[in-house]
Amino acid sequence: MEVAWRRVPRAAPRRDTAWALLREMLPAGASLGNRCSRCGGPHGAIVVENAPFAASVSYAGDLAVAAVAPLGDGVIAIGVDAESDVAPQRDRVGLRGVLGGDREVPVREWTRVEAALKADGRGLRVDPAGVRLVVGAAGWTASVPGGHRIIGWDAAAPAGVTISVAVSLGS
Repeated sequence: MEVAWRRVPRAAPRRDTAWALLREMLPAGASLGNRCSRCGGPHGAIVVENAPFAASVSYAGDLAVAAVAPLGDGVIAIGVDAESDVAPQRDRVGLRGVLGGDREVPVREWTRVEAALKADGRGLRVDPAGVRLVVGAAGWTASVPGGHRIIGWDAAAPAGVTISVAVSLGS
């Protein structure tokens, strides 16, 4: 598994920076696609072709984050989420209640849930409040209703950003 990030140049599309990172991490000859299964637009889950890898991207402000994992040894998908620790727009609304109940959700907990949902492959079509996290010394696991086993970890990140990564393990 590999995670990398890069600042997006001013006025450049974030996707260009994220996909450049993916291409640097993937073997030569790999190609990328992300056609939405619902509408056909270019915003669906990333599919790596011509190489046995899974890939995911996320953004936090002007930071593009990319993660790749070789398929095999049970790994069937990867998800990454990055959030700015302080985000004025998000902080005005807050993360209160996004995981059920009325409690304020820490950014770290939200990035773990979001990474797990991306690794699950259904994203926010699954209620984030249904995700159960168990945090251990070496990482964390997530239980997503109706999904595969998911393991995750908190990745190194630049100051002011939180990054979590998860992989879905097939049976």
